[in-house]
Amino acid sequence: MKYLLLFISTFAFAQQTQSVDFKSVYGQITVNPIEKSVSGSVSYWVEVLKPIDTIKIDAQSMEFSNVEFNQKEIQFINTKKQIVLIADFKKGKNNISFNYTAKPKQALYFIGSKEKDNIQVWTQGQGRYTSNWFPSFDDVNEKVIFNIEVVVDSKYQVVANGVLKSKLNNNSMTYWMFNMQKPMSSYLLMLAIGKFEKQTQYSNSGIPLEQYYEPKDKSKLEPTYRYSKELFDFLEKEIGVKYPWGIYRQIPVRDFLYAGMENTSATLFSSRYVVDSIGFDDRNYTNVNAHELAHQWFGDLITAESGEHHWLQEGFATYYAMLAERKIYGDDYFYSKLYESAQQIKYASRTDTIPVLNAKASSLSFYQKGAWALFVLHESIGDKAFKKAVRNYLKRYGYETVTTQDFFDEINKVSNFDTRKFSKVWLESTVFNTQEANDLLLKNKSIQLLFEVEKVKKKALEDKKDFFAEVLKSGAYFAVKEAIVNQLKNERFESKKELLQLALATNNVEVRQAVAASLSQIPDDFRQEYELLLNDKSYQTQEIALYYLWNSFPKYRIKYLDESKNWIGFNDYNLRTLWLLLALSTPEYSADKMALTKELINYSSTNYEAITRQNALEKLIAFQLINEDVLKNLVNATTHHMWQFSKFGRDNIRLLLKKPEMRTSFEKVLPSLNESESFQLNRLLKE
Repeated sequence: MKYLLLFISTFAFAQQTQSVDFKSVYGQITVNPIEKSVSGSVSYWVEVLKPIDTIKIDAQSMEFSNVEFNQKEIQFINTKKQIVLIADFKKGKNNISFNYTAKPKQALYFIGSKEKDNIQVWTQGQGRYTSNWFPSFDDVNEKVIFNIEVVVDSKYQVVANGVLKSKLNNNSMTYWMFNMQKPMSSYLLMLAIGKFEKQTQYSNSGIPLEQYYEPKDKSKLEPTYRYSKELFDFLEKEIGVKYPWGIYRQIPVRDFLYAGMENTSATLFSSRYVVDSIGFDDRNYTNVNAHELAHQWFGDLITAESGEHHWLQEGFATYYAMLAERKIYGDDYFYSKLYESAQQIKYASRTDTIPVLNAKASSLSFYQKGAWALFVLHESIGDKAFKKAVRNYLKRYGYETVTTQDFFDEINKVSNFDTRKFSKVWLESTVFNTQEANDLLLKNKSIQLLFEVEKVKKKALEDKKDFFAEVLKSGAYFAVKEAIVNQLKNERFESKKELLQLALATNNVEVRQAVAASLSQIPDDFRQEYELLLNDKSYQTQEIALYYLWNSFPKYRIKYLDESKNWIGFNDYNLRTLWLLLALSTPEYSADKMALTKELINYSSTNYEAITRQNALEKLIAFQLINEDVLKNLVNATTHHMWQFSKFGRDNIRLLLKKPEMRTSFEKVLPSLNESESFQLNRLLKE
């Protein structure tokens, strides 16, 4: 009987959205960061549109109790992927309620530990499925009004979707009630729990803009969120449709899976973008900020019906982020970014066989080529018509799912533009239309000059030296000067010395950084000029310059180490970990080497984020500073939720295992590992 019911319910799932409309949900959930579990009660308000015998809700590896339909017990099956209600459901409005418990393996992540008092909990629904931690819908077409009450230890702050309606303390627990007014897809449901503080700005239209931070990062608040209000005000005006969600929050979280995620009304973003004023020039949040904000309209308000139309989210968010940055940084920046992405797309098109309008398209296609398609369209039909079409598109399909044809229908209403031909060229072909792209790029004078620089790439340096010198001394945009420095990489130093000096004299951070990176071996007669790069207001430039100087001039190593001994760098400790490595690799440097080794190894441990740990482990392995603690930290990396870091761990263990003595060392640490670490290492030992 069970298998028959499963067959019936599976057959019915595809028809569910036509038969059942989930209107809203109230969920009270208790999050236990110590147990890494979630439990709660859920109540869905549902309208049955036509008779059906099963109703399903996606729920991964959950346990259920008190399952009721209209306050009466109902038969159900827990498939461990869904909860399936079984009955003869008639047309009408109904209520489904139940209790559940879960220990999510993904989508809800528990960071830090009680011992270190640094716990954070955050979600990532897109690509991971919210149904791992809250019974909901993997199908984006099922949009629901979510009202979530989160119960958690009172020492933590909570952020969820929508407006905070109430906050009640009960003994050591706090009840945070969040309310949404409009429906959204389940993958946009979010939580962030941790020790946060916030500041609030207000948009020109009166929307509260809450900007969160960890207390230790208060001094980085302004550079981290720089231009946030300007971006919001610009996008709301440019898009022409009022921001739809009542409040907008941004929360940096540790070890986040991506740069950012546009959960409805609340963007989570990686803590690597928490920067001070020096770090801002190298690694700022501006583009991610604008991109995720644009998604509040393109992705959250309207959502692509299927993966085939994913460019309607990512292409739009990428393009509108570029428009917002254009407002802040100017036309030259805008066109240089378009040029940069055009080069990437052209290169990728040599091997990329999947066009934009395909669920399996690459991120480059969805994001950058999608943005390029919109730029071409915008330029082709004019600003007034483009804005009108976008405005009508959002208003007509708000809170629904859309297809590319839905967007084209609105374009066709305001112009005679051939959307069918446009789609064939820009969305259905893997070929990049270089001619049309170049015609648009060449409207900008800086790009015209950049094209002139690229034209002489194959010429002898003597034939272009005067031209390069003239450009470097001019007020040309920095990207043009960077291109010149990049052309000089393989030239003899004496032939290019004067040009490098001119590049340094621009006093532009990016151009000077290009010079720093272009000379891995620094000639003796350029040492003093190159040393000035150590004083640049750029953590990346300082990192490059310190290493290349240390490597090029052994007799000055102590001087360089003394000069940089108090450097920290970004919040991933890029400068500190480099300094430790160089100090340990300089026998004549006077320092407590045991203490320095211990400090560097500590940066590779679970006390720090993945990016810091990887930086430290790379240095420790490259310079063969490996002991049992390093091996344990490397094995632990293989269990990390960030796939890039876990892959780094596996790849490096495989390389080390090629040496018999390292295999013995790994086998020696095996008994001291926890269960998941032992599993990963044993698997690698058996390969």
